[in-house]
Amino acid sequence: MPSPPSRLAYIDWMRGLACVLMFQTHCYDSWLSGDARKSTFFMYSQLGGTLPAPLFLFLAGISVAFVVQKSRQKEKSPSAIGRAVIRRGAQVLGLGLLFRLQEFVIALGWSPWSDLFRVDILNTIGISIILMGALCWIVLSLRRSAAVALPAAAAGVALAISTLSPLLWTVWRPRFLPWPLESYINGVHNLGEPQAWLFPIFPWSAFAFVGLALGAILFSEWGRAKEAAIVLLAGAAGIALIYLARWLDASPRQIYPVYDFWHTSPNFFLIRVGLLLAILAAVYSWCRWGAGAWGFSPLVQLGQTSLLVYWVHIELVYGRLSILPKKSQSVQAASIGLIAIFLLMLLLSMVRTRMKGGRAVVGRLSSVGSKAAVN
Repeated sequence: MPSPPSRLAYIDWMRGLACVLMFQTHCYDSWLSGDARKSTFFMYSQLGGTLPAPLFLFLAGISVAFVVQKSRQKEKSPSAIGRAVIRRGAQVLGLGLLFRLQEFVIALGWSPWSDLFRVDILNTIGISIILMGALCWIVLSLRRSAAVALPAAAAGVALAISTLSPLLWTVWRPRFLPWPLESYINGVHNLGEPQAWLFPIFPWSAFAFVGLALGAILFSEWGRAKEAAIVLLAGAAGIALIYLARWLDASPRQIYPVYDFWHTSPNFFLIRVGLLLAILAAVYSWCRWGAGAWGFSPLVQLGQTSLLVYWVHIELVYGRLSILPKKSQSVQAASIGLIAIFLLMLLLSMVRTRMKGGRAVVGRLSSVGSKAAVN
């Protein structure tokens, strides 16, 4: 079977979509004045802001499955595959901690020291990749064929994380842990109770394991042969999940002593998984049969450098380098600022890609020169 390509356009496009949704959420949240924040426009803007984090985690899971499949084609051992994924997760977690340190230093004087231990999205992506690496190591060690075992195990972990979240936020809180560690479980931070604006493992990592489950199916030998059918079927299943979750939520029977639909409910998790699957099917169709495959795509470009544009845009929106005065703009002014952020991040992404391409060319030329010298 031929190896899958080094990048998949629809995955990059979807990651770029997450970047754009993130830009608009942060720009309007940072810049709009008090009156503008009372508008219906702002409400829908922030509603769109509930998608980027699940998208990034879901795509991280798909990317791990992609890397695992490529490594298995090279006949690497389960331990080598697991260590490589865990090492990548540790790198992302390290970047998340470094980002928190940078934010603290930049805001020195008015940022509390506890911000150093905030569980942000990069931290959770890193931890999720580490956990997925451990799962892949275990499953691949137990079974040579992972076409069924890995998707089933990943889906099982996602279900377990989702169903345990309401309990770990309330009656099963691990209060014996120091708050910086407990915060990775339920986002308690140093405030005495879980905070909805943080990204703890429960429930957020569940989205990454859903991505791993789907990716393991897509990149398997039979999955690559039926890619389009699987993605479209996943989209249809996503719509069915949304209706199922709404039906379950409307049921008078509840199994949790404390039920919080918007933050820990497994039903809301299923609704968001359904949305992710539907978006994946739509983006796949757009990139395969629509204009998404025509020439240069700004979203694909942003998706290829999503970590960089995430890192930089935060300073230009929330930091001291904000391109507009915060909490004082109209919707029109903030929208102009949003367009500026989008164009700046696109330019930065293109420069980054060009630099990486130049280094790759130099590396290839150096390799050819070395071989010629040896010969």
